[in-house]
Amino acid sequence: MNLNQVTLTVINMDESTEFYRRLGFLQIVDTPHYARFACPDDGATFSLTLTEADTLTTEQNKLSSGTTIYFEHQELDEWVETIKSRGIEFKQLPIAQSYLWREAILHDPSGNKIKLYWAGEHRLNPPWRVDKTYQA
Repeated sequence: MNLNQVTLTVINMDESTEFYRRLGFLQIVDTPHYARFACPDDGATFSLTLTEADTLTTEQNKLSSGTTIYFEHQELDEWVETIKSRGIEFKQLPIAQSYLWREAILHDPSGNKIKLYWAGEHRLNPPWRVDKTYQA
C-alpha cells in the first residue's frame, strides 16, 4: 500500500495555485474548484480543493485546520533561498530540530502550514524507530 495524495482546503484557488507553482510544483489539474500538483523529484502528488464557505475570505478568517504538509528536499537551504527570491515569506528559516530533521516553516495564502525539510535517513530510520504491525 502507498499514500496517494493529500488534499488541502483553500479559500482562493487562483492565489493558491500561483503560490504552489512559485514553490516549484508542476500543476497537472486545473479547474475552478480543484487543482493537483506533481512533486518534481518523485512523482508524488497533492491537491487543493476550494472551500464552499463564503465567510472564509478575509485575512482574519483564514483556514486553521491543524494540518501540516511536509515537502522534503535534499538541498533544503538552496530551495528556501530560491523560494525567498520569488517573494515568498517564511515564518521560520531552516533550522536543525531535536528529532534530527532540518526544516523551514511557511503558510500558504489560505493559512495551511507547510514545512520544507530534509531528514535523510532519519525520516524512515530514526534512532528511536519501532516496527509494530497489527496483531489479531
